[in-house]
Amino acid sequence: MARFEAAASTAPGRFVLALAGECDLEGRDRLSELLLDAVGRADLVVVDLTEVTFIDSSGIHALVTAHHAARRAGKRLHVVNAAGVVATVLEITGVAQLLSPTPAPDAGEADRG
Repeated sequence: MARFEAAASTAPGRFVLALAGECDLEGRDRLSELLLDAVGRADLVVVDLTEVTFIDSSGIHALVTAHHAARRAGKRLHVVNAAGVVATVLEITGVAQLLSPTPAPDAGEADRG
């Protein structure tokens, strides 16, 4: 298997990009290109990380850059199915919360109860 692979699928208003392997410096340019292309195709981009075994700052940068591009265009980009070390890296960096499909409650709402 190659170190980095991607498969795309579409549904009305949604583009799913399923990644596999390692999202690191070696695949950074391809990952960035794929993510930005996906943002141009649909209002919602879902990045499925089920088969991703490693992600470094290059992969994080590509995800955050695509997220900002989506926001500027009035679109959304979410990450789903991260596990193991990939989920840990996303949590530690704050990217898991940033790209979560479920928006975090407003600070004021979280304190009500």
